Amino acid sequence: MLRRLREWDVEHVFGYAGDGINGLLSTWERAEDQPRFVQARHEEMAAFEAVGYAKFTGRVGVCTATGGPGAIHLLNGLYDQARPRPCGGDRRSDSS
Repeated sequence: MLRRLREWDVEHVFGYAGDGINGLLSTWERAEDQPRFVQARHEEMAAFEAVGYAKFTGRVGVCTATGGPGAIHLLNGLYDQARPRPCGGDRRSDSS
């Protein structure tokens, strides 16, 4: 997986460590942290960090977490990416 991310020129992966991805994290260590793993304080924050990174750099934003509840916590950030406009931005009135 890390090789594929490097082929896609992914420079950063935002994530939250957990038992389900310990194997991946140890592989990251052997791969000299390429792409760079950015530790978040919560899975949801990892997703928002990846979204912000993608929006501000124009590059691919990647996030990772454990399965189960960890993966569910990624959904808020992924939903945010699906809505590229600011929250409430579509509620402007055209009438003055």
